[in-house]
Amino acid sequence: MSSLAYDPYVHDCPSRQLLDRIGDRWTVLVIGALEDGPQRFSQLARRVDGVSQKMLTQTLRALEADGLVLRTAHPEIPPRVEYELTELGRSLLEPLGALVAWASEHMGEVHTSRELAAQR
Repeated sequence: MSSLAYDPYVHDCPSRQLLDRIGDRWTVLVIGALEDGPQRFSQLARRVDGVSQKMLTQTLRALEADGLVLRTAHPEIPPRVEYELTELGRSLLEPLGALVAWASEHMGEVHTSRELAAQR
């Protein structure tokens, strides 16, 4: 199937699942946290403040299945596992970075709007 055949506006198109994955807050934060290179699970958990161990595990597994993250288990004692972005995952850094920057820049306006809406 060529890339032109995927249309997320069609209800059963698999590209919708990909958009759901990419649009997930934990995905955005994990991809951003991996920008600087390979990290261990505990490093990611500290970097992505507020993520539960369960959600981080699920997010990493899904990103690995989608080909966005590479999991490397080093044969050491104790075992050492690292996660890093694949080339496909790195290709998301710019668009996701733009979304993070937009959210940071406009959060004040959104907050004000939410307060006004709550007063109605």
